[in-house]
Amino acid sequence: MRSIFLALPLLLASCVTAPPVTSSPLSGSSQLVVVTTPDWGAVDGTMQKYERRGAVWQAVGKAVPIVVGKTGLAWGKGVVSTMAFHGPRKVEGDGKAPAGIYRFGSAFGFASEPAGNPAIAYKQLTEATECVDDSASQFYNRLVDRDAAAPVDWKSSERMRSVAAYRLGLVVEHNGAAIPRSGSCIFMHLWSGPGHGTAGCTAMDDADLESMLRWLDPAARPLLVQLPAAELQRLRSIWSLP
Repeated sequence: MRSIFLALPLLLASCVTAPPVTSSPLSGSSQLVVVTTPDWGAVDGTMQKYERRGAVWQAVGKAVPIVVGKTGLAWGKGVVSTMAFHGPRKVEGDGKAPAGIYRFGSAFGFASEPAGNPAIAYKQLTEATECVDDSASQFYNRLVDRDAAAPVDWKSSERMRSVAAYRLGLVVEHNGAAIPRSGSCIFMHLWSGPGHGTAGCTAMDDADLESMLRWLDPAARPLLVQLPAAELQRLRSIWSLP
C-alpha cells in the first residue's frame, strides 16, 4: 500500500547462495516484530513481538493474526540486500507487501495525540496529507502536505485522511532511496478482517496495533522482519532470528 514529512525519506523460495554476513542485521536492536505467512502468495499470517534479553530473543505476548498484500509477499528494499535470493520482487502496484528486514518510521493517525506512547514520533493526518506513489514525482514514496509541496508534480497519490484504515498506522521504511517503481507508501495499519489483503501493507486488529505501538521503544531500535515461513526457517541462523 502506501509511505514523514514533506520530502523526507522514509526513516519506518530458496536462495542460490546467501550473501556474506559479518554480523547479524539485528545487532543493536532489542525489539523485533516478526510477521510470518505460510507462503509467498498467502494473505493471512501472524505477528509476534520479541525482546532481546542478553543474547536470547524472547517472545512478548502471543502471536496475533495479520494480513499482508492481497497477492502476498515479495522481496523489498530494506536493511539487508536480498538481491541474491530467489523469489518474487516487489514493484509498484503489485499488491504485495515487502519481505525482508525494515526499520520503522513515524506513527500516524486521525487523532491529535499518539496512542499511549509519547516516545514515538507521531503525525496527525489532515485533509492535505498525501502519500505519493507516482514514480515520476520528486516526492515519490513520500508523505507530503499537498498545500506546502512545490511543485505538485504527481499524478497519483493516496489522500491519507480519506482512508479509514489509516485511523492509526506506522510507517515501514521500505525503499528509502525512492527507487522508481520499486514500491511505495508501505505501512502497518488497521485491517478489514481476516482474508482481506491490502494493496501492499501489513494490517491488523485495532487492539493489536495499539498494543504494538505502546510497546515499541525507539531507544531499542525496533525492526520489522517479514517473511514466508520457509524463508524464516532458512534465514534463522544467517540473520540470527528468533
